[in-house]
Amino acid sequence: RDRRRPPPGGRGRNGAAGSNLRRPHWDLSRLEPFKKNFYTPHPYVEDRSRAAIEEWMEEKDITLKGKDIPRPVWSFEEANFPPSVLRILSKLGFKEPTAIQAQGWPIALSGRDMVGIASTGSGKTLSYILPALVHIDAQEPLRRGEGPIALVITPTRELTQQIQEVANEICEDVSNVAIFGGAPKSTQARELKKGVEIVIATPGRLLDFLESREVDLKRCTYLVLDEADRMLDMGFEPQIRKIIEQIRPDRQTLMWSATWPKEVQNLAEEFLKDYIQVNVGSLQLAANHNIHQIVEVCMESEKEDKLLNLLRELGSEKDNKIIVFIETKRRVEEITRKVEREGYDVACIHGDKRQSERDHVLKDFRNGRNRILVATDVAARGLDVEDVRFVINYDFPNNVEDYVHRIGRTGRSKKTGTAYTFFTKANSKQAQDLVAILKEADQNISSRLEDLADNYRGGGTRLRGRGRGGRPGRRSRSRSPRRSRSPVVRRSRSRDRDRRRRDRTRSRSRSRDRRRSRERRDRSRDRKRRRSTPRRRSTPRRRSSPEPRRRRSETPEKKRVKTRDTKSSDISTSRSRSRSSKSPSSSPVRKPESPRDSRSESKIKEKPAPSALKNGSGRSPSPALNNHDVTVRLGSERRTVSPKKRGSSSPKRRGSSSPKRRGSP
Repeated sequence: RDRRRPPPGGRGRNGAAGSNLRRPHWDLSRLEPFKKNFYTPHPYVEDRSRAAIEEWMEEKDITLKGKDIPRPVWSFEEANFPPSVLRILSKLGFKEPTAIQAQGWPIALSGRDMVGIASTGSGKTLSYILPALVHIDAQEPLRRGEGPIALVITPTRELTQQIQEVANEICEDVSNVAIFGGAPKSTQARELKKGVEIVIATPGRLLDFLESREVDLKRCTYLVLDEADRMLDMGFEPQIRKIIEQIRPDRQTLMWSATWPKEVQNLAEEFLKDYIQVNVGSLQLAANHNIHQIVEVCMESEKEDKLLNLLRELGSEKDNKIIVFIETKRRVEEITRKVEREGYDVACIHGDKRQSERDHVLKDFRNGRNRILVATDVAARGLDVEDVRFVINYDFPNNVEDYVHRIGRTGRSKKTGTAYTFFTKANSKQAQDLVAILKEADQNISSRLEDLADNYRGGGTRLRGRGRGGRPGRRSRSRSPRRSRSPVVRRSRSRDRDRRRRDRTRSRSRSRDRRRSRERRDRSRDRKRRRSTPRRRSTPRRRSSPEPRRRRSETPEKKRVKTRDTKSSDISTSRSRSRSSKSPSSSPVRKPESPRDSRSESKIKEKPAPSALKNGSGRSPSPALNNHDVTVRLGSERRTVSPKKRGSSSPKRRGSSSPKRRGSP
């Protein structure tokens, strides 16, 4: 069974994060009980009249939904926080709670589940951090390797680090750790093994630690989902569901969001029990009313000049901090270089930056070393930087929700700010929603923006008098019933170029993966084939007796025997000659292999063939060669030796049947 189980930390068969996690079976009867209701109403709160509370709620634009809702508190003392927490709040300069804090603290301290909906910069972080301290102090102390008691899930690493900074300022005696991607796992794992009360994590990295069993959520009784709408927009819903399954069902859950879409409603209905909904402001998407919004309709080619002119106007004051939001990472780098050439202190941040670089850039921006920050949407949410006076939307985002969160980086903590937006015809799809947000915030709307909103019909930009493609005013020749048609929204060249480059990179990676898989299959098949095929035992060959080693000066004689017929044979002996009177092409004699083999022709003695020699009895050594002429080949010459008749007693002289060769002895 252990062999079939995938290793910890893997992605499973489908490659999804958390696919190896098993859903635990929770038996509430066996779980240790814990305390989560710590709220005792202050006497001032109980003595307050219902009419005064309703007037205060109408002034703060607060809407409540639920049963047995506790009354709001109007000061820190009425919330019954410990004296240590009150000292820290006064030290940090907080005078009174915000609207979401005044109503959220009594609900959270009562142990109830809640959904808090408020705009950016409304103080949602303290709304759940301070009740978490009270909740942790009432629980049993953690052992080494246990924890956390409170878990905060966030969408981005910037928001994770920001929440950790707030926790470090307020939670002096409570340990915490931030878990996010882009940082070394080993450091975060060491902190988890020590046992921490608060864990602030992004969904992906938290699932990695859950699969590798570096963190255990059995002691977790306080769960916070911060920026829930943003996490669902980023596609983290499956990860959130897997994480919640690992936490005991009788936990306390707090969900915080800036909007209230259907996805967030469904998530709240599934995982929250008897929750209270707190809305600060309108339920519809709305921008912060402390932000002055200026939208300018222009051409794509005019953006760069307008940005530089606007920076010259806004950069006159040294204390102004400006954030410029651009859609693509490549364009961020280009604009940063051009702004830097103008002499401004500027830095950029996007998803391709290493975590250390991003931390360094944000630190310099907070300290005032760089007054201009050029960023993608990675810094749009949760980034809390003081004294950000201006936000510039160089590229309009894909939806108005991101627009609201972008401009929410200014006007925080009841301060005022200004947001500039460059709007082109390619963004006409969002024109109507943008006009609605501007009207809700009582902002001025340009006539060109209203024209774009009025001329837009259906799912894309459609100008007056134009059909789908073709010339102005010409109708389609299609026989199908007339229906609203709209041309595709033109994209910027840089966006199309990035999209094509991304598609090419994906296709190359897929081709490379297929090639590597094919090579692995071939190697595996070859190994199996070699294993299945039995090896043949090779028998050693018997070597004949070694021949005596010749010297280099010696020339080996090659003997060749040719049989003319069954009764006669031709025995020829060939010897290498060093010098030949004929050319190499016409001479059949091979060229000598070594210079030492070259000898003068006069010193070479003629040797008869073995068949021409006779033994002492006067007979030839081979009876088959008797009565036949024997041809002896010496070099390029051929000589015929006739054997003696059978009755002859004296052997014939060697070489007597042929004339003597010139130069022979």
